[in-house]
Amino acid sequence: MYDDAVNKEFKNRKEDIERELEQLFKSNLKIADWDVPEADDRKAATLLLEILQNKLEGIKSEVKEGKYDFF
Repeated sequence: MYDDAVNKEFKNRKEDIERELEQLFKSNLKIADWDVPEADDRKAATLLLEILQNKLEGIKSEVKEGKYDFF
């Protein structure tokens, strides 16, 4: 029952979560462009993706370790 409720919750919020993640990416890319106007945007986007991916991998490891079991 609980899993069904969690699945339903995230299914309902999936688009919002994806939109927030995309906004985080775009906002940080825009800030980088303001701070370093001559920067290669593709390189900046790639570096930003690495930062986000590394953090997601860290969170994934923490989940496996049980850090969020009683969040």
